[in-house]
Amino acid sequence: MLTKRKHFTWILLALLAFPAAALAAEGGGSNGSPSVGKAQVAQIAPLQPPVQRFHLLVDSIAQGIKAEERAAARKRAREREEQFAALPGGVSLSTLEAIASCESGGDPTAVSSDGTYRGLYQFDYGTWESMGGSGDPAAASVAEQNYRAALLYATAGSSPWPVCG
Repeated sequence: MLTKRKHFTWILLALLAFPAAALAAEGGGSNGSPSVGKAQVAQIAPLQPPVQRFHLLVDSIAQGIKAEERAAARKRAREREEQFAALPGGVSLSTLEAIASCESGGDPTAVSSDGTYRGLYQFDYGTWESMGGSGDPAAASVAEQNYRAALLYATAGSSPWPVCG
């Protein structure tokens, strides 16, 4: 029994040492580092496709999630634009464009030097809120700014814009 264990130990050590000896026998690269022989690459290669398939699966799921998020954002933007598509009070878009051009140079994100007046039509927060707006007028969509300006024009005419109206 002792002899079998002794032989088993030597055989096990030889089996463990053989791959190291095979690597050394293949020789190293020009910098002296060990290189992997073709037999070792053949043994490692079957492990790569499952890993690559996993990475491809993760990438495709991530792309699908991003596509769904973009589609949802486009849908929300489209719904918001549609909400403010019709101008109230019979004011024409060309009238509003003339006011916006004069007030802000047509820049929907324009802010006055003191920060009081904001957006295409240079709303202050109080007037913006009185027309049903919320948040920063300069951060609202162009369609919403047009809608709120049309509401204001329908109720007060051009007086809110004494220079540009």
